[in-house]
Amino acid sequence: MSGPEEAAVQELAEAGVATVYEAAGRRGLIDLDLEPLLPGTRVGGPARIALCGQDDNRAVHEAMARLRPGEVLVLTMPEPRPVALFGDLLATQAKRRGAAGVLVDASVRDAADLREMGLPVWTRWRRVRGATKNVRGSVDAPVELGGTTVAPGDVVLLDDDGAAAVPADRIQATVEAVRERIAKEDGLRERWRSGELSYDAYGLRAEDETAGRVRT
Repeated sequence: MSGPEEAAVQELAEAGVATVYEAAGRRGLIDLDLEPLLPGTRVGGPARIALCGQDDNRAVHEAMARLRPGEVLVLTMPEPRPVALFGDLLATQAKRRGAAGVLVDASVRDAADLREMGLPVWTRWRRVRGATKNVRGSVDAPVELGGTTVAPGDVVLLDDDGAAAVPADRIQATVEAVRERIAKEDGLRERWRSGELSYDAYGLRAEDETAGRVRT
């Protein structure tokens, strides 16, 4: 990515998944139960995707050969199951090649070792059941994750709230929308700190009083 694109991705990552999702019109949510192995971490980067064969991680090994610094490695398979697609040996490669983070729509193992490495990993499960290496799978093919299609080069964002994706051709537009949302929220935050209530500011109290639902 160019310098301006890298800066835009960093700005999205710092804004966080929830803010980006809301600013994007509630689009792009990767609606999966994901566990961050390093809580408190926020990352973002272009997707490097491995669509593995069922219960197989050969495609992950191929993806390592294409992985570039700053990318988020996205690992999935046709039917997500608690099979370990990723462990400490693959994590060693991913860290050496400069991965920003890893999203595993399956299981990881060697969780303590992954934490010690400091590589940000989000996973659906932690389970030691090993994968085979018999099916080539596909690398850099679009995949569907939690109701969102993620294509190669789309920006994947990960933090304690989960994951979201921003299409490659919507990065700058999303950055602008995020800036507007942050400015709006900063203004609201100051109003709430001064004692104003959202119940009144949003007109909810007036609606409830009109409907006879408010008790004094």
